[in-house]
Amino acid sequence: MIKMIKSKIAGIAVTLVVAVCILSWIFTAPYISSQGRALSNQGFDRTPGVIIGGTLAPSPDDFSSLNESVPGPMMMKLSGFPPFVTYLLWVGTPGGVISASRPDGGYWSQRLREGGGDGLLRIGDSTYEMNATEIHGDERLAMMGKWAAKANMSLDQTLYQGGAPLND
Repeated sequence: MIKMIKSKIAGIAVTLVVAVCILSWIFTAPYISSQGRALSNQGFDRTPGVIIGGTLAPSPDDFSSLNESVPGPMMMKLSGFPPFVTYLLWVGTPGGVISASRPDGGYWSQRLREGGGDGLLRIGDSTYEMNATEIHGDERLAMMGKWAAKANMSLDQTLYQGGAPLND
């Protein structure tokens, strides 16, 4: 009887600790590094969470107007499971937003292929409904060139040591 009561108390305590940890993570992330790295995914102090935040707004006719006013990364949350928010580097264009993912099946591009492109984008304080499309071939290189120009890079450079050049 006493063993049964102790095991119930232990089970409840473990459940409460796990719930507090999960809720703490959800409500403390996403957040951008205090190091102020606007165009690098390296240096984020926390893994993004599940709450995208921002104010839902209608999509602008031309996203390129946001390039100067919001130089840092955007956040994206695809619909479906898992409901994680991911940071992405981006550049606005008249036709929408260009972001980059590793060509070797990076996390967000893999999720895009598996579950469709519906979701939310947060750029600055505004959140927009989106439908993402993965781009391949020569069109991808043209889009990567626009993104690299915003990041003051060339397509021959790598984002991190040991990485592949952007034009690969």
